[in-house]
Amino acid sequence: MRLVLRIGGSVVASPIDPASIGKYADILKDLKKQGHEVAVVVGGGALAREFIGIARDLGLPEEAQDELAISVSRLFAQLFLKKLGSGGCGTAPITVEAAVECLQAGKIMVMGGLKPGMTTDTVAALIAERIEADLYVKATDQDGVYDKDPKRHADAVKLDHASFSELSRIFTENKHKAGIHQILDPEAVKLLKKGKVKVVVVNGGRAENILAAIQGKKIGTLIE
Repeated sequence: MRLVLRIGGSVVASPIDPASIGKYADILKDLKKQGHEVAVVVGGGALAREFIGIARDLGLPEEAQDELAISVSRLFAQLFLKKLGSGGCGTAPITVEAAVECLQAGKIMVMGGLKPGMTTDTVAALIAERIEADLYVKATDQDGVYDKDPKRHADAVKLDHASFSELSRIFTENKHKAGIHQILDPEAVKLLKKGKVKVVVVNGGRAENILAAIQGKKIGTLIE
């Protein structure tokens, strides 16, 4: 199976959680041993948003804010790759082409952001589209997709299943901005819908949840 795993910074980087990074790395190795093609895109979490805030306070433009966040996400990708050792592709790719080359070499591909104006959600969606992924799993800090923000609304209801069209109605942000923080960004939704990629959103607090999603168990929110 061709897998794209989007590990949110909210899971491993807010705060930085070495134990969680190690657990995810072990699971990635196991998935590779099982014969899966594994592509991972990791976010920068709270640290990335902290740098965005600093850049904003300094009066830097949004492009510069994005560049700093991208650098942070690549640091986390590098942490994963160091932990993966020879199983990974050594360095975090900074282009889609380099990511594909890593996968074609039989390695676990881990990367962060690509360029300003593009979230790591969209990077993962681009990879999924390019390799014709069988599944895109988003590990986040929520149990799935809700009908409204559960952090603001106590009566929010988790959806077991949702269509891509429904996401446009549910999510509050409909365009990119530095530090955007929602389950899937709008550009990623467009790409995934276009590529007809099956998506499962799970709570990444337990790394094993991504295994459950890959095994087809009822968990999180299925989007298709």
